[in-house]
Amino acid sequence: MSVPADEPGNVAHAIFERFLHAGECREVLGCFGELCQQLGLQDSGLQLYHSLKAALNYWSAKALWSKLDKKAGHKVYDQGKACASTKCLVVGAGPCGLRAAIELALLGARVVLLEKRDSFSRNNVLHLWPFTIHDLRALGAKKFYGRFCTGMLDHISIRQLQLILLKVALLLGVEVHINVKFEGLVPPTRKAGGWQAVVQPSFPPLTHYQFDVLISAGGGKFVPEGFKRKETRGKLAIGITANFINRHSRAEVEVAEISGVARIYNQKFFQNLYNKTGIDLENIVYYKDDTHYFVMTAKKQSLLKKGVILQDKADIESLLSPENVNQDALLSYAKEAANFSTNYHLPELEFALNHRDLPDVDMFDFTCMTRSENAALVRDYNGARLLLGLVGDCLVEPFWPLGTGVARGFLAAFDAAWMVRRWAAGTPPLEVLAERESIYQHLSQTSPDNTNKNISQYSIDPATRYPNINLQAIKPSQVRDLYLVGIVEVDHKRKSDNRLITAASGDVYEELLSWCQASTAGYRGVAVTNFTTSWTSGLALCALIHRFRPDLVDFDSVGTQDAIRIHQMMLDMAEQELGIQPVLSSIEMATMTEPDHLGLITYLSQFYEAFKTSPEVEEVSKKPLSPHGTRGAILFLSKLQKSRNLTRKRAQDSAQKDAEAKRSHRDTEPPRERAGENSDACYFCGSHVYILERASAEGRFFHRGCFQCRRCGATLRLGDYAFNEEDGNFYCSLHYPNLPGMDLSRHEAPALPDLGNADAATDPPLDAGSPCVSPKEGVPGPLQPTPAAPQQGEEPGAVEDAVDAGDVEEQKLLAQPGGDAREEEGPGAELQGVAEEGEESGGRRKIILTPLEKLSLSTLNLTSEAEPDPPPKPARLWLQAVPEALPAPWQGQGCWKEEEEEEELDMQKTLEESDSEEEEEKEKEEEGTDLGIMAELCLNLGKEDMYSTCEHTLSRRAREAHMKRFCKAQAIQRRLEEIEVTFRELEQEGIKLEKLLRDENGSPADQQTQWTNQLLYLVQKKNSLMIEESDLMIAVQELKLEEQQWQLDKKLRSYMNREETLKTAEDCRAEQETLAQLLKVVNERNLLIHIQEEKRLSELRA
Repeated sequence: MSVPADEPGNVAHAIFERFLHAGECREVLGCFGELCQQLGLQDSGLQLYHSLKAALNYWSAKALWSKLDKKAGHKVYDQGKACASTKCLVVGAGPCGLRAAIELALLGARVVLLEKRDSFSRNNVLHLWPFTIHDLRALGAKKFYGRFCTGMLDHISIRQLQLILLKVALLLGVEVHINVKFEGLVPPTRKAGGWQAVVQPSFPPLTHYQFDVLISAGGGKFVPEGFKRKETRGKLAIGITANFINRHSRAEVEVAEISGVARIYNQKFFQNLYNKTGIDLENIVYYKDDTHYFVMTAKKQSLLKKGVILQDKADIESLLSPENVNQDALLSYAKEAANFSTNYHLPELEFALNHRDLPDVDMFDFTCMTRSENAALVRDYNGARLLLGLVGDCLVEPFWPLGTGVARGFLAAFDAAWMVRRWAAGTPPLEVLAERESIYQHLSQTSPDNTNKNISQYSIDPATRYPNINLQAIKPSQVRDLYLVGIVEVDHKRKSDNRLITAASGDVYEELLSWCQASTAGYRGVAVTNFTTSWTSGLALCALIHRFRPDLVDFDSVGTQDAIRIHQMMLDMAEQELGIQPVLSSIEMATMTEPDHLGLITYLSQFYEAFKTSPEVEEVSKKPLSPHGTRGAILFLSKLQKSRNLTRKRAQDSAQKDAEAKRSHRDTEPPRERAGENSDACYFCGSHVYILERASAEGRFFHRGCFQCRRCGATLRLGDYAFNEEDGNFYCSLHYPNLPGMDLSRHEAPALPDLGNADAATDPPLDAGSPCVSPKEGVPGPLQPTPAAPQQGEEPGAVEDAVDAGDVEEQKLLAQPGGDAREEEGPGAELQGVAEEGEESGGRRKIILTPLEKLSLSTLNLTSEAEPDPPPKPARLWLQAVPEALPAPWQGQGCWKEEEEEEELDMQKTLEESDSEEEEEKEKEEEGTDLGIMAELCLNLGKEDMYSTCEHTLSRRAREAHMKRFCKAQAIQRRLEEIEVTFRELEQEGIKLEKLLRDENGSPADQQTQWTNQLLYLVQKKNSLMIEESDLMIAVQELKLEEQQWQLDKKLRSYMNREETLKTAEDCRAEQETLAQLLKVVNERNLLIHIQEEKRLSELRA
């Protein structure tokens, strides 16, 4: 039996224990050097690991060796011989660089790692995917950091992650040099020589080291010569990170973390924050690790108003330069945001210090995200080949709100190691590069949902991680430019992108004219010969719509007397039934002049894109055609906007005495005349609006950039705005006037309930993304009608139907995605039928639910039905193994395992497969310690503060589901901003072309045609971006409804869990209101799913 490490004579054991628990980079390296000196070890690589294992054989060390042996025993490493003759240089000791170095060491390569710093000081916290947790456990993370993934959310600070990986790398024989800066490559001077590095400071062991593989993990600002970068740009995005000291007190433990809350679906929280503090954010995240870590995206105007940024400057670098930032104001800004978002429950917030002994607060720009165009290349000089690969930020800069940085960084490290393995096996260089680029194509799209679910089988072999990956997607002939011979000449001049002004192939103008002629042929009074006078009567447009949608218009009944009225009817019909936005007003269409023909061409091109099959094919089918592609998304948003306008009008009418008269007048009023509207003038600023920058809503034309909320200036988009006909202004849903509960109190509490409490509603609030409701008054918004209180004698389960006549009309509008005349029975049809029947009978129909039905409704599975998301925590193993070690509230949960879904058990199994039976026995003491900590914490909190294991699981699931929604929302927000930037680029090019076409100097006809084709090409790109934007906005609607359903479900559950005898009349009324709101949201979600399915089928038919 081994002698305990703390007995005299076991100096090496004591040093090893100090090494395991060292908390600083220098301390780790010092302890390891001392350990090797004490043991007299001078080996390197895996030989050093085997020597350490032989010298340190006491229980704690053996438990770590068993984990590393299991890892190294994988067949992909070939017992450490796969790359035995390969010499590697890794630049950068960040998490990705260290992870790559570990894999290369396991392959048997000699690995030298350079790091320019001598400390790990980044307290910022990283979100971990399930596979990264499993991977780090397999490397013995719990041995180095006992608190690894013990919280409600899975994350770790960058500093702790670096320390774990550094220790593993040292044990596996990686040579680590700190305070060494890599400055470039030295090609071999003779054929027998090899590649070397230029380092600072320069000293012989490193300057003489010759290597044949270079892995760069030096960050986004350092990329070796030969690699090309590309950039994606969004709107100005300013991030702020703040770290506060975590004293691990009881008060701090009880504060719930925030997995992420975004303005895109929770406007009320950020409005409350702004009203109370003047701080204006787009999102915020709070993780509790070594520090209290907050990260948020702040708006520039808010930073200027609060004095954080001193002067507004156009250049981002100058804007955020230290001399233009008030550091004290920045500290106050971050602290105020942290206090508000945690309901002021974190006591005595004190900033942690960074490596400069200053408060750990940073402000950074992530407007532009860069990535390398390729992941690897080969340099050949004097017959010596060097394989270069990128990992980490210098490969792809992560978008921090998505929480993908370390996960995709690890995947890239595995891919790079696989590339080196293939290189060492003698695979031809071009094949190695082609395979690496084929794998790289998948990296930016990876997520826990689309990677292989069996994470215990992950290895550096990409087939174990990426399902159905094609390693030959890119051919060797396509990567010849990545094989560089001789000296690389770097061209620092960025190539201009002329794609935007490149004309589409063929004569688009003539093609559009021919299509219009063929589509309107044979109609009475229609003869299309041009894009001006042929369209003034309105009959040509009417014929075009009738050809593809005869159910929408009776062409024979259309007169010819009032051209303006005909055009207005057709414009409205195309917008409401086809999702085609107007470009010209009805007056301009009826009095078509030569300059306006560009607008007409732009407008008709949308019809062409929607219905561009030949008329002969269409004659075969008698069914009305729906718009092709995803224009159905625009149509759906148009219908959604119309239904919301109706709802808001009814809400306003209900507040007045003459509501019925107004509704009757509105139902019978003729199509709205917009005679005063001019499409050339912006409705908001009055400036000229060119065709490419023109947008429209409610018959008003404007610049896209001017379409903002009247009150808060938020950007508005189709399907997500409110229009007030009384004052003619547009608003976001939060600031639409004259609705109950709209005014936000300056002292209103933040709308982020504690996620840790199973009985409390999880963040964001119930009205996330909808018109807000004052929590003090409890007044529901217009989309959540309040049922009447139950009358005496009514059954407790009787609930007044929340779907009134207005809601029925709204559902009818949304239930027709393609405007088809046929009736389809979709989800929620039964509820609609009940509501309609109630209306016909003159009363309002009651919905009677049994307690079982209520329970079933309240336990809706809000995650994916096919694959529920399990909590990847090992707590269940401990609970089942030693239940007597826990207090009463955590005992008696033996049936929990049977209640879990099979998929959850599979995921849990994979997360724990790294612990073999032998390892479990060796780790009983460690796990017993963890159990003791948990039991002590449970006892300290008290029985009254504890919740059942099942509720603990539900709470964890809620956090994980919320984090998924947050990441999805941030991805949508980022893409919307990128689309906005692309729109501006298109607009600038379009303005130039339109000015040329409208120039009176008289350019040659051929030149005019070329410019027109180029303009139409830009219009097509704009239309495709609008379609993508509409798809994204539908996804936003999904997120809002998901959040609302989850919040309502939690609120309803809290009411139903109370004893009936303890419920007050107010509780009963609130329960009924919540159930009615939940029914409405569920119905809306079903309708949305129905719409999307219709759109998908329409695309398949096309």
